[in-house]
Amino acid sequence: MKRALVLFYFLVFYAITQLFWWGYLLVNYEPERKVMIIGEGVFFLLIFLWGAIRLKKLIIREHKDQQQQQNFLLAVTHELKSPLASVKLYIQTILKRDLDREQQKSFLSNSLKDIERLDDLVENVLLTTKLESKSFNLPKEDFEFTKVINDVVDRLQKNACSTQIIKTDIQEGVYIYADKFAITNVVNNLIENAIKYSPPCANIVVKLAEKEEGKLLFSVADHGHGIPDEEKKVIFNKFYRVGKESTRKAKGTGLGLYIVKTVLQKHNASIKVKDNTPSGSIFEVTFENYAS
Repeated sequence: MKRALVLFYFLVFYAITQLFWWGYLLVNYEPERKVMIIGEGVFFLLIFLWGAIRLKKLIIREHKDQQQQQNFLLAVTHELKSPLASVKLYIQTILKRDLDREQQKSFLSNSLKDIERLDDLVENVLLTTKLESKSFNLPKEDFEFTKVINDVVDRLQKNACSTQIIKTDIQEGVYIYADKFAITNVVNNLIENAIKYSPPCANIVVKLAEKEEGKLLFSVADHGHGIPDEEKKVIFNKFYRVGKESTRKAKGTGLGLYIVKTVLQKHNASIKVKDNTPSGSIFEVTFENYAS
């Protein structure tokens, strides 16, 4: 990146130097046209500087995108390798040692958790690929949104902590007309993020309620470190992850919130992030005209 910018600055400096030199020669050669030459030179210089600034921004953006994609590949590799190694170790232990039934059950339960992690990762990658295809349309149907949320909460609760940390305030019998697979992925990503970025066994609150004027509100609140205001504008960008790459501890690929935002846009729904009290964040999703 530094070499590219150095070359860029050198070329810009060389071009501007040549512009002034040739302008100086023209003025000396045709002094009667001095005003016209200077005017056209200034106009050309402004256009050149505008183009140079735009080009610099594109170079920086391209480098940033490449860096994010590289971080994504590293994250996916780690996310795949870690649970696979864990499952392999559990199975090898079961096969090689004479374990009692309770130990086997515990090892198999832990293996199932790792397999579910792999399943979530594969679903995110597949859904991202589908969402970026212009020819892909989300297949919508009527389904019980209440049951989807409860199912996701039950599954993630078992994997999160031995105590009850996910609290729910979910209205019963709420149906929605949407892509069930995509919306389930949205619910899963929001709740999983809340668990991931919260202290051990901290409270996470999941709510679902019908509002006035045919609106449906779904929210997930956590008590983690929260999200700085300057990052709230970019957390839904593809591959973006909160915090610095060198100091970040939470696992992830940077696809979750991008999928959430894109899926909701295709369902005419919106999402916003608010600060929680005394700490943490609240993700609020609003569905409009959600019934078929």
